[in-house]
Amino acid sequence: MDFTLDDTQTEIAALAAKVLGAEDDPWRALASSGLLALALPPDLEGDGLGIAEVAQVLTEVGRVAAPVPAYAALALGVLPVETLGTPQQRAELLPPVAAGEALLTAALHEPSAPLVAEPATTARARDGKWLLAGVKTAVPYASEAGRILTPVSTPHGTAVYLVDPHADGVTLVRTPTSAGTPEYTVRLADVAVEEADLLFDRGAVAALHRLALAGALALGDGLLAGALTLTVKHVGERTQFGRPLATFQAVAGQIADVYVAARTVHLAVTSAVWRLASGLDADAELDIAAYWLAEEAPKALATCHHLHGGVGVDETYPLHRYSSAVKDLGRALGGAAHRLGRLGERVAG
Repeated sequence: MDFTLDDTQTEIAALAAKVLGAEDDPWRALASSGLLALALPPDLEGDGLGIAEVAQVLTEVGRVAAPVPAYAALALGVLPVETLGTPQQRAELLPPVAAGEALLTAALHEPSAPLVAEPATTARARDGKWLLAGVKTAVPYASEAGRILTPVSTPHGTAVYLVDPHADGVTLVRTPTSAGTPEYTVRLADVAVEEADLLFDRGAVAALHRLALAGALALGDGLLAGALTLTVKHVGERTQFGRPLATFQAVAGQIADVYVAARTVHLAVTSAVWRLASGLDADAELDIAAYWLAEEAPKALATCHHLHGGVGVDETYPLHRYSSAVKDLGRALGGAAHRLGRLGERVAG
């Protein structure tokens, strides 16, 4: 099956690459170029596009390891709100993100439970409001976001609420990341929310997880491709004993391994995103791609560091941005063992 990009996606990828490569403030540049508004509906001055096009932006962000909150804002915020939100929620929350003036994020994980389908965080009704209680972990940009998309369990099933991170009862504790990007543990102690803060609740948690996985995969695809490009350039230019490193058989074999890993991840990610964008059942493909990325990307980045030698650990050289981002992304996916377990459950089921 042909998974090549259509003309729109190719143009978006080219524009994103140009913007990210030429501007000192890439986040503002993404906003001013309209790339943050791709998924907004036309009535909000957006392009009415979806995950396939947003994935191209995230891939290019990964390809240059840009230190911008694109994954949180787009995959965890704009796409879910556009897909699940009411017209009022879209009108209130999406334009500021598209303008680069605000952020959205999502709380997908709980202690020892990545991407939890049935949250331990609960919502109970009292005096016409809902009170949220629980703990969420590894929430990117929680303090900086205007709203946190928060999956909860209710007496009627699961739902997703829009939580103000600075509301009464919310405690934010910053936690370390490999890349140094903001990430928090969020504690909710009877945080009051109203019906207007509820995203469409039928299947909302599963839909949020699909978009989050697709966005993470697109970003990871770009990170791995960017690290490969950087390493190929290095071994082609760096000489030893009067010869480029790339001419040594051992080096050529190792860079070939990284290439195979990058192409395999790319194919798996492209297949999963294509199915999701086409309205097909993409759950199996998302799980497969997530496993391949979580399993193969860290090993590939370790090889890239090895082939760079001491240069690879120099903080003035960009390779550390790729490896750090891959480590954080692997945690966001739940890790290779978790992803393999999910595949095992799928086969056993």
